[in-house]
Amino acid sequence: MKALYLCTLLLAACSTQLAANDNNASLDAYISQLKKEQFSYDYQKNEVQGLLLRDSWIAPLNLNYSHSTSNPYDAQQVSQVAAIRMDQPIFQSGGIYYGIKFANASKEYSDLAVDVAKRKMIKDAISLLMQIKQSEIRVKRQNFQIKNSEINLEQKKEQYLNGQLDSGFLDSAIIERNTVIQALYDIETSKEKLIASFKAISDLSYENAAIPHLELLNEEEFMEHNIALKMAESQNAKDDYNTNVTVAKYLPKVSVTAGYNWTKSENQLFPQADGERDYYDYGMKVAMPLSINTFRDIESARVDYLKSQLKIEDEKRSLTSIFAQVLQNIKKLDKKIALSVENKNLYEKLLEDTRNLFRAGYKTEYDVETLENSVQIQEFDSKIFELDRQLELLTLYEKYANEL
Repeated sequence: MKALYLCTLLLAACSTQLAANDNNASLDAYISQLKKEQFSYDYQKNEVQGLLLRDSWIAPLNLNYSHSTSNPYDAQQVSQVAAIRMDQPIFQSGGIYYGIKFANASKEYSDLAVDVAKRKMIKDAISLLMQIKQSEIRVKRQNFQIKNSEINLEQKKEQYLNGQLDSGFLDSAIIERNTVIQALYDIETSKEKLIASFKAISDLSYENAAIPHLELLNEEEFMEHNIALKMAESQNAKDDYNTNVTVAKYLPKVSVTAGYNWTKSENQLFPQADGERDYYDYGMKVAMPLSINTFRDIESARVDYLKSQLKIEDEKRSLTSIFAQVLQNIKKLDKKIALSVENKNLYEKLLEDTRNLFRAGYKTEYDVETLENSVQIQEFDSKIFELDRQLELLTLYEKYANEL
C-alpha cells in the first residue's frame, strides 16, 4: 500500500512543564539542559571548524625578528633583523573554489551528525517515558491478575476443605498466586530502572511529562525528510568536492609573494657593515608538484566518492526495509488491540449475565469479581499494545528530519 502512514509528532497537552505552549513545544524539552548545552557546543565547534577549513587557502603573514649580540673581538657586535613575508596562492586550478565548497559540505555533514546524535537522545528519552507509562499500566494490570489469583486460591481452599478437590489443585493455585506476585515485583524493578535512565538524560518529571502522540505519514514523505539519508547524501557531496580538491592539488598553482626586510648592525668587523637598512621585494611564482603518488591519491579520493554513492542507495534500501518491518509490526499490534477490545466486550457481556445469575443465586460473588477484574485486564492490555504501537513509530521518528 502506497498510502501508508508513519510518524508526525503532535505533542499532547498534559505536561505541566510544557503547558505554556503545548502544540509548539520543542522536542528539546525532553532532554536535560546539560545535554542541550553540549549539543550547542558541538554546533559551535562545527561552525568554527567550517570557517577554519573554508579559509585555509589564505596564507598567513610570516613575521620574524631576531636580535643577536656577540664579542668575537674586543668590540661587542649587535645585529637586529626583522622581516614580514607573504606567499599567497591566488590560483590553484580550481582548488580554492572546491576547497570552499568542501568546507561548507563538511560543516553540513558535521551538523547532520550532531542532529542524528541529538535526535537519538530525544528518541531515547521519549522511549523511556513511554516504557515508564507502560510499566505503570502493567503494575495496575498485574494487581488485577493478583486479585484473580487470590480469588482462585480462596475457591480452591473452600473446595479442598469441602473434599471436592485434592491438595494438588490447591498447591497449583498457591504457586500461581506466588508467580503473579513475583511478576509484579519484576515489573516494579524494571520501572525503577527505566526511571533512573530517564532522569539521567531529562530534566522533566516522568509523572507529569507529556507523551507525544505519533501519527502516520506516507513512505514517500518519510524518505524525503529522512535524516539518515540526508547524511549519506551530504557525505557523497563532501567526497565529490574532495575529489576535485585532490586533483587540483597536483595541478599548477600561482602565488603572489612579497616581503619587507629591516636590518641594523653595530660594531661590526668592517665599519661599512654598520648601520640600518630596509628594503622590500615582491613577485609571483608558479609551482606544480610531480609525485609518484599523484594518480594513487586521486584514485583513492574517487573511490571514496563512488563508495559514498553506493551508500546512498544502500541507505535507501535499509530505510525501506525498516519502514516495511515497522509497518508489519504495527499491523500485528492493531490486531492485538482489536482482539483486546473484542475480549473486553465479551467479558462485559459475561459479567452482565453473571451478575444476573448472582442475583438469582446461581453464581457466587467470586465469579462476579473475577469477571470484573478480567474486564479491567483487557482494557489495560489495549493501552499497553497502543504504547507498543507508539514505540514502533518512534523507531521511524528517530530518522524523520522534518520539523513539526
